[in-house]
Amino acid sequence: MLDPNRRTIPAQPPKAGFAAGPAKLDAIRSVTLSLAYLPLARPISDAKVLTGRQKPLTEVAFLFCEIVSEAGHSGLGFSYSKRAGGPALYAHACEIADNLVGEDPNDTARLWDKLCWAGASVGRSGIATQAIAAIDICLWDMKAKRAGLPLAKLLGAHRDSVACYNTSGGFLSSSVEEIRDAIDHSIAAGIGGIKIKVGQPDPMVDLRRLDAVTSHIDGRVPLMVDANQQWDRTTALRFGRLVEPLNLEWIEEPLDAYDAEGHAALARELATPIATGEMLASADEHMALIRADAVDFIQPDAPRVGGITPFLRICTQAEAKRMRLAPHFAMEIHLHLAAAYAHEPWVEHFDWLAPLFNEQLDIKDGRMIVPARPGLGCSLTGKARDWTVETRSFGA
Repeated sequence: MLDPNRRTIPAQPPKAGFAAGPAKLDAIRSVTLSLAYLPLARPISDAKVLTGRQKPLTEVAFLFCEIVSEAGHSGLGFSYSKRAGGPALYAHACEIADNLVGEDPNDTARLWDKLCWAGASVGRSGIATQAIAAIDICLWDMKAKRAGLPLAKLLGAHRDSVACYNTSGGFLSSSVEEIRDAIDHSIAAGIGGIKIKVGQPDPMVDLRRLDAVTSHIDGRVPLMVDANQQWDRTTALRFGRLVEPLNLEWIEEPLDAYDAEGHAALARELATPIATGEMLASADEHMALIRADAVDFIQPDAPRVGGITPFLRICTQAEAKRMRLAPHFAMEIHLHLAAAYAHEPWVEHFDWLAPLFNEQLDIKDGRMIVPARPGLGCSLTGKARDWTVETRSFGA
């Protein structure tokens, strides 16, 4: 029998993050995932093809994510894979997507962790993070649309435009004459920089092509080169010393993507800036570059590292080191992220993705303009739907 003189202990409010949880502002009603293949106009080769490590690129696989909330808000996100991995991205996303139904779409950081734990047995990089990326980017697109703001403005933009450079005309599968034509077309279109591929088995061939391109540009715009990880440390250092007089904007991926120590040594030895990071598939892998002072330009790819949530973590650390930012590919996403970066960045212009989206980005005076449309500011075309080979929905 209870003692009538016993004092009653008042109920304590639940601790944050425990049973009661935060109040929901909205709830995810449905998640739709799609796998599509974008065909390229011609096979593309970089140094990885010429060294026999890969086949020419003929198409790009895309994982699209579309989310609708109970309040009627919607978002679009995407991830991608080249040569291999598209079906795996789609399969993993399908395995974890039902964890989102009923959740508050505003809780981007918490939902990223939830999805990561849902697939914890396959790790925190590679296919796992790239599948999560499409969902995470979709949630950020929805959040910005809900606020009625371009994503760059939601994140806190430093600028309304970003310097842009072109890559798609400078592949090793193009002749010098074709590259010259592409350069003229890019400059006429207002693009502010040119990047060409190097890293062939014979570096002297690269030097001859580079000499021809440098003469043709004649100082009109900055020039970058990209070796796609095909040099050893000695070759990279020798090549870097030979091209110092060209005043290149950067040398990209001179070494294996995971060789932070080698990139750091190059960065110390060469006056030409070093850029890398595009092939890394997690925020932690980028932290190794940042801690080692291995780059002057860090090049994370939001669809590869797991989306916007981990991309912002990378930017926080890179900003503290005063590194420059030059995100890889996917300009429709990276324009917004680069606009919100503290130190003056570059964004990569690729015309490959144009058939996927109804809206196109504007370029003027060497800079890509942040669109005024809410969110990412893009929607899928009928062609993107036609190229879709698999679709699956979760929730209502």
